[in-house]
Amino acid sequence: MKKLFRFIGNFPRNVVLKMIRFYQKTLSPDHGLLKYKHPFGCCKYFPTCSEYGYQAIEKYGLIKGGLKAGWRIIRCNPWSKGGIDKVD
Repeated sequence: MKKLFRFIGNFPRNVVLKMIRFYQKTLSPDHGLLKYKHPFGCCKYFPTCSEYGYQAIEKYGLIKGGLKAGWRIIRCNPWSKGGIDKVD
């Protein structure tokens, strides 16, 4: 019974994580089908924003991890310096 409740509780998080992986494998210029056009990547940050979002949601859950990922996307703009930004 506990496994069922854990599965139901984690279902929304797992759906979002699958959606991020799908984006990375298809549309992402850093991870997807067109990554050969950007051999050195085009994201200013390491890890990329989508990977950061995946790690944050996986570690903190959908709400807190989603907020951390959203803040990272807001910070990723033409005026930012970029750099290494690990999920802490």
